[in-house]
Amino acid sequence: MASAQTDQPTRRKPLRLWPGVVIVALQSLGWFVVPIFVPEAMILGVFGGLFGGLAIVVWWAFFSRAPWFERWGAVILMIVALALTPRILHESIAMGGMGMLFFINAIPVLSLAFVVWAVAGRYLPDGPRRTAMVATILLSCGVFALLRTGGTLGVGSDFAWRWSETPEERLLAQVGDEPMALQPATAAAETGADWPGFRGPDRDGIIRGAMRIETDWSLSPPVELWRRLIGPGWSSFAVRGDLLYTQEQRGDDEIVGCYSVITGEPVWRHRDAARFWESNAGAGPRATPTLSDGRVYTFGATGILNVLAAGDGAIVWSRDVVSDTGVKVPSWGFSSSPLVVDDVVIIAAAGQLVAYDLATGDLRWLGPAGGDGYSSPQLLTIDGMEQILLSSGAGATSVEPADGTLLWEYAGPGGILQPAQTADGDLLLSGVGMTGGLGLRRIAIAHGPGGWTVEERWTSTRLKPNFSDFVVHNGHAFGFDGRILACIELQDGKRKWKGGRYGSGQLLLLPDQDLLLVVSEKGELALVAAAIDQFTELARFPAIEGKTWNHPVLVGDILLVRNGQEMVAFRLSLASG
Repeated sequence: MASAQTDQPTRRKPLRLWPGVVIVALQSLGWFVVPIFVPEAMILGVFGGLFGGLAIVVWWAFFSRAPWFERWGAVILMIVALALTPRILHESIAMGGMGMLFFINAIPVLSLAFVVWAVAGRYLPDGPRRTAMVATILLSCGVFALLRTGGTLGVGSDFAWRWSETPEERLLAQVGDEPMALQPATAAAETGADWPGFRGPDRDGIIRGAMRIETDWSLSPPVELWRRLIGPGWSSFAVRGDLLYTQEQRGDDEIVGCYSVITGEPVWRHRDAARFWESNAGAGPRATPTLSDGRVYTFGATGILNVLAAGDGAIVWSRDVVSDTGVKVPSWGFSSSPLVVDDVVIIAAAGQLVAYDLATGDLRWLGPAGGDGYSSPQLLTIDGMEQILLSSGAGATSVEPADGTLLWEYAGPGGILQPAQTADGDLLLSGVGMTGGLGLRRIAIAHGPGGWTVEERWTSTRLKPNFSDFVVHNGHAFGFDGRILACIELQDGKRKWKGGRYGSGQLLLLPDQDLLLVVSEKGELALVAAAIDQFTELARFPAIEGKTWNHPVLVGDILLVRNGQEMVAFRLSLASG
């Protein structure tokens, strides 16, 4: 009897599946659900996905009860697939996220697919089950070789099929040698600047003295004047008279373009043989042109500073900031919009202010070196003294416009957004870290017999903008807390309201109407009441297709919107009375 029992085949214990199911459920929760409600926790979802993949390996190898061959065969095949797949990936994925984009996305996908295989195939015979296991692992990694990415979105990546045309490729295939518009550009260029550059005359996103616009878009929606394809780039617009200026990438050329505000037709283009691309934000220049005294000042992503005649694009002078300063091109490219002050033009080169003589283009002065930054220099008057403020990765630095002498500095995380000034002269600085926005700080700056003093009044995590600028109005700040619009009180930093999901959008303030004009990351226009009691969206309108990080511009009743694919002009109805 005992001998008969010994001769019977040993029955295999059933797979222990519940740990794997729990792990992928937690991965999915951290990857898909949590960032929707807590955008700043996205980085936790990323690390959670990676650690979840490790947990899947530990579960399968030691606690799954799978046969020895399947346990270790699967683990070895996972490692080999993850190690070899990057060799056949599209450049945008292979280099994305400092080389981690593939692993960040593939490991959660592989984990989920593997657990689905384990559950669905547990009753299959050994041969088909193991064949399905190999296919599951290889396909989960290999599918990423079929994709490319256009960069990051507010949450996740902008994936597309590898063989599909990029918007830039479609543009280059369609436009060819475009004729320039025939119009008296020079006369228009000599008029006063309606919108001289990045975020307006004071770089604060506020439209002062504007006409009142109609807010009932169900009855009086924006009327499209024209729509035009444009090369990639995150530049906004500068506007003077009936001409607009912006920057874009077209193939191997970085472009400064002048277009008609009324028709969208090109007037002139200046080309530099330069191309910047990085995997998170894609190709193209990041800065916005600056208009001053009949000239347009532009700073390219690779460090080319141009001064051009606003009327016809003729070169006045040009400098290579990398050669002049020895500063390396930062990972996201040079993003500073030029600032013209007195007889110098000032740019920020990776956290260091650099000034050039307007007339000759000679290097005038270098400011103190700071951490990497993507903010633009800001002219402010603090305690009665004009100064240039720059937010960088090392904090905030203030210098004299004439010679770059350091006035004061404040240590703290920053580096992307423009600072804002309160009615009583305090500064609002936005900190940015690995998880995105870290919140706002209000600091008081004063000058006395002993020099400059810096005092922190409060730090608030109730408004945490990342690269979406904020505005100040009636003692409150309005901006993006992650991907959701919010309002905080400037007296103490406490939140008044939070609402409206616009992604990593941008906004303008119309103070005379207590109105915010918002452009969402998806390209929708929205009107939101700049009120302190509650969030109220007054209107919403689809404006533009594709990821939209560029700042909008409103000049009179014409609204200009662009992204890395197209630009469009709308005429807004004016309010009666």
